[in-house]
Amino acid sequence: MRIVRPVAAFRPLFRSRPMPPFLSRLSAEPAPLDWFVRKAWHPWMIVGIVSTGAFIGQFDATVVQLALPSLGHHFGISIHHVSLVALAYLVAFVAFLPVFGRLCEMYGRKMLYIVGYLIFVLASAACGFATDFWELVILRFLQGVGGALLGANSMSILVHTVSLDQRARALGWFAAAQAAGMSLGPVLGGILIQSLGWQWIFWFVVPLGGLAMCAGWVALPRTADATGDHSFDWLGAALMSPALMLIVAVLSHASASHFNLPLNLGMAFVAILLLVLWVRHERRVLAPIIDPALFESAAFCGAALGTMLAYAQLTAMFFLMAFAQSRGFGETPLVSGLHLAVLALAIGLSAPLSSAVRERLGRARISLAAMALTLAGVLLLYVTLGRVENHRVVDGMAFILFGAGLGLFIAPNNDTALAAAPPGLAGAAGALLNLVRVLGASLGVAGGAAFLSLKLHDLNMAGHIRFARGPEMIDAVRDCMPALAAVILCGGLLARLSARRVSAAR
Repeated sequence: MRIVRPVAAFRPLFRSRPMPPFLSRLSAEPAPLDWFVRKAWHPWMIVGIVSTGAFIGQFDATVVQLALPSLGHHFGISIHHVSLVALAYLVAFVAFLPVFGRLCEMYGRKMLYIVGYLIFVLASAACGFATDFWELVILRFLQGVGGALLGANSMSILVHTVSLDQRARALGWFAAAQAAGMSLGPVLGGILIQSLGWQWIFWFVVPLGGLAMCAGWVALPRTADATGDHSFDWLGAALMSPALMLIVAVLSHASASHFNLPLNLGMAFVAILLLVLWVRHERRVLAPIIDPALFESAAFCGAALGTMLAYAQLTAMFFLMAFAQSRGFGETPLVSGLHLAVLALAIGLSAPLSSAVRERLGRARISLAAMALTLAGVLLLYVTLGRVENHRVVDGMAFILFGAGLGLFIAPNNDTALAAAPPGLAGAAGALLNLVRVLGASLGVAGGAAFLSLKLHDLNMAGHIRFARGPEMIDAVRDCMPALAAVILCGGLLARLSARRVSAAR
């Protein structure tokens, strides 16, 4: 009896077909105003527009995390359930970003990017008016859809607008905008929540997004390299999107429990199975969701993993030190936010300088220099956390070292990944880098929570993060630093190997 392969059995149901007509109308992109095009600073205006989207995305991520206790109190729900507010955004982002990346290749980036701003702005405004918890979760999912449209386009627009010799500098400003969003999130979020209410953390980004959307309409260039093929791989999307959603769910669930739970294991198994089937399918289609040629470049894969680990380091450090500041040292939310803002500020100040530093040190050496600074910050915390009298000064010094290292690392490593991408796939590579950034952030929170629970269990705290206070919490956070140092070493070495491959190929 003939056995039908699992993917082949469903292929007729999801045969590549043209997209609906309304997407064709979206491809009729308006031309930018000639007045802007004639200006020498026009490319940097475009960098500013996409950097605004990066700022809004990072601000939203950090400020919503800060607001979760307030949201739980307002809607009368548990901490475990209120985490769905953050999870809904992440799930939508990772599920739709690769799909939107393919649509941008088919129909152009400008109009879809503007639509992304529109969805994000409208969903943000509606979130502030939510009267029911599940209504807020649905609106956050819609926010994630808009964020995915922005993420699928931002780096692609930047790469195709700025000249090759200025790309590293532009990526530095892009990373600085992300860091500015991270640094303002805890500080401004604390002020908004305490003075105006949780609704304003969503309303704050509405005028910024609206201004960037209008600026994009008159300044963004038309897409010059959209493909003529409008067929869409429905089966690839049906396999990949649920797999990515399950991966984020597993990582997020792990931050509140353990990987050995049957639910986590089941979701992880299904996600892996779907990814295996997706990879086999993508090798056989002419217009894949993500071109497999990207993964044939070892340099690109190494740099992409380096980006994922960099954001895992960052979110793990934020997670761990937030508990150390609030539960260990007893700081107020506003003081903790101001203290942690030093870390993001260091990233924001060092990221624009990364291009000049790379030119002086070289593509490969900057990863080692950045890794050394980041590692020094972690080791300083391991030696001093809870063991010095004026912890704010010493912790601040560690945050500066850690943040400066990441600021010097992220943009050059992203540039290495884009340089390692096969010809014609820089746009797809940029979208994929945004995807691994979000996966890295989810991994950082999950890993930080898992290690912190483990260390608290070793200190006879039964693994309960929410019950630990004072010296026990500080000791547990400090004992997590060696694991964070190992992640830094792995990310730095991957980036260095990728950079050497790219340099050798030129």
